[in-house]
Amino acid sequence: MAGLPRSTYVSLTTFRRTGQPVATPVWAAPDGESLVVWTRADSGKVKRLRHTSRVTVAPCDIRGRVRGPAVEATAGFVDRAEWPQALAALRRAYGLRFRLGHAGSRLWSRLTRPGAERHELIRIRPA
Repeated sequence: MAGLPRSTYVSLTTFRRTGQPVATPVWAAPDGESLVVWTRADSGKVKRLRHTSRVTVAPCDIRGRVRGPAVEATAGFVDRAEWPQALAALRRAYGLRFRLGHAGSRLWSRLTRPGAERHELIRIRPA
């Protein structure tokens, strides 16, 4: 079984109810045998994951051009109790870029929707 890709960007493919694949380039940080992804809670990938956990991941560039073979995997949402560990993995992998993006996004959320969490953490595991 091939391991999950360990590249700066991965192409995360989620599936619509019709089975049609939708690929999105994302930051995915290694956390043990899994990858973690931080994304907006109202994103299409989150909506698609609510009805199927099946995904594929492949190394890609910032524009989503795939640079290697896709790996079958499953994805689920990280429990709130595990958020500190998952966020730490993203900080380790992306450093200042992640810290600035995360801080800016949290500030914007507090200004526009106080008390509402606007992000989700996704954990991807090999199938």
